[in-house]
Amino acid sequence: MAENLDSEALLNAFSRFAVYGDTKASGKEMNGKNWAKLCKDCKIIDGKSISGTDVDIVFSKVKQKSARVITFNEFQRALQELAPKRFKSKGRDEAIMAIYKMVEGGEPTQFGVTKTVKAGGVDRLTDTSLYTGSHKERFDESGQGRGREGREDTVNNTGYVSSYKNEGSYDKKMGNEK
Repeated sequence: MAENLDSEALLNAFSRFAVYGDTKASGKEMNGKNWAKLCKDCKIIDGKSISGTDVDIVFSKVKQKSARVITFNEFQRALQELAPKRFKSKGRDEAIMAIYKMVEGGEPTQFGVTKTVKAGGVDRLTDTSLYTGSHKERFDESGQGRGREGREDTVNNTGYVSSYKNEGSYDKKMGNEK
């Protein structure tokens, strides 16, 4: 039968899709959402002979009654169920081989992932060398934030008024008069 092909590549594809979107997943069982994603990403769903509904029905058919996930063996059975429907012109074994080839090496694709925008004023607004006034004081020459010392005025408890130019000159002046 069709079991003699490279099942390791099929298992790798199964594992990649099984853990997709779930940090706690072990990769040994696949949920219905990831099964549907695998069928969509590997182009098993073509909109003509196989639809999303067909994929869901096959998932329900191969899983255990009370289970919410399928194992690798159930996954292979599900592909074998879909193969003759997807490849009507081929024989059963040939169709199974063709559908396995579609899944082998398949990886979850990222649709609609938000990209960072570099258009418009974003560069200008995030360039710390262009900052002026009090905002300029919050960053050093390299553009790194100074932390607390850049945000707050530190209190100088020397007894002199802030911005006094001759700070420390009193003792010198008084020392000359003594």
